Amino acid sequence: MNTLTGSYPPAVRRWNGPTLGASLALGPALLVIICFQILPLLTLLRYSFNRFTPTELMTEAFTFENYVRFLVEPYFQEVLLTTLGLSVLCTVSSLILGYPVAYFLARTQSRFKSLMLIIILFPLLIGNVVRAAGWMAFLGRGGIMNYVLLQTGIISEPLELLFTPLAVFMGLLGVMLPFMILTLQGVLENIDPNLISAAQNLGANPSTSFRRIVLPLSMPGVAAGCVLVFMLGMNAYATPVLLGGSSFKMMSPILYSQISVASNWPFGSALAFILILVTLIATLASTYLLSRQAQVLR
Repeated sequence: MNTLTGSYPPAVRRWNGPTLGASLALGPALLVIICFQILPLLTLLRYSFNRFTPTELMTEAFTFENYVRFLVEPYFQEVLLTTLGLSVLCTVSSLILGYPVAYFLARTQSRFKSLMLIIILFPLLIGNVVRAAGWMAFLGRGGIMNYVLLQTGIISEPLELLFTPLAVFMGLLGVMLPFMILTLQGVLENIDPNLISAAQNLGANPSTSFRRIVLPLSMPGVAAGCVLVFMLGMNAYATPVLLGGSSFKMMSPILYSQISVASNWPFGSALAFILILVTLIATLASTYLLSRQAQVLR
């Protein structure tokens, strides 16, 4: 009757107010995103279709030759595969190592929980360069790891750990692990403990209750953490440069060198959009697979 006469309940009458306010509140943020993220990316996209000449550096054109160059030169494909493989490896390792820690933090009632969170967050409070310098001191020939291995008699000569793929993997894992733990912890804390208690009261052992209740309900956190960590790995720059040395190549350092060293903006822009496209496809595919897995577990 109220609807027919146009007399709406108070809650309905107030609906337009918050919506308009929220729209106005979103305006500045949207403006910043458009001006400082979307427009520069569109400019970079246009550059990727220009032509590079040694004398004029970049000339106006609309050609796909920069993308074709990436497809026909195995070197760049190898760099992309290295970036993709290392990112996947770091994502899987972060998930395997981070899930038990996140579960423990979500369930513990210890008064030291805040201290444990600070310790986990500590690597994120340090800049990439400082953090990489620490890894260099740890993994160098005269570093702590070689010293311990030598003193315990495991090795007789110092190992070459620095400027290797292993050093890059360890450096990236140290950065990514806190992101995975914190993402998973937020989701695991929201799982009602009464569900687990009810399952165990009905006869389910801890393994079954985890597999049938906790794991399916935590899949959104798994998906979010994996996507976040994977994107960080695909776009890593400082860690591969400082810990991998000149012989280890990933996509971000390569495209930066094309722009800043070779002044080849068209090809560097094309590399940037290839990296964005591959990251987007891999992210969508992993999200789809994880959502399907969550449905299967339920």
